[in-house]
Amino acid sequence: MNLAPGTLSWTGPFDPDSDEDWRSFQAGGMKETEYWRRRCEEFADLTGEPASMPNFMAHLYAGTVDELTRPEARQLIADAKAAGVPIGLLTNDLRSFHDQEWVDNMTVLADFDYMVEGRTDGVMKPDPRAYELIIERMGVAPEECIFIDDQPINLEGARSVGMHTVHLDPVDPEPGFAQARALLGL
Repeated sequence: MNLAPGTLSWTGPFDPDSDEDWRSFQAGGMKETEYWRRRCEEFADLTGEPASMPNFMAHLYAGTVDELTRPEARQLIADAKAAGVPIGLLTNDLRSFHDQEWVDNMTVLADFDYMVEGRTDGVMKPDPRAYELIIERMGVAPEECIFIDDQPINLEGARSVGMHTVHLDPVDPEPGFAQARALLGL
């Protein structure tokens, strides 16, 4: 699907100041799922394609696992695993947002030792129970966990259960990766 540049006016985390709905989500005025539902419907109206979240996300996340995964993230995971650090993934809508074929192609998911998928497990970030569930699965204490996320509200949820947090800014991720490495002693 080729839309003319500028057709979509929303920018999400890449330029929050110019996206009123994103700012509303960040301020607690709407849930993240509502933000993406609105974007999905807007995309469907523009393209005539079905208003299905997996269809919409297939356009946003088209590409190989190497194109969609930051090399710094893969290296951080590999280095942590080599140091004997268990790696967990806490995600909200993996299976709601993406079809099974896309999930299967994301081989990076196999790099994680543990996973909590909010939609499947019935509890989503920033609910403290989501963090408690991944802690339980990993068999570690909260203060031993370093939670990395791009959403401040999710970081607040992690801190509420005693986890250390790292903000990974989608526009400038290097400081977040450096902070995570420092906290892990890598």
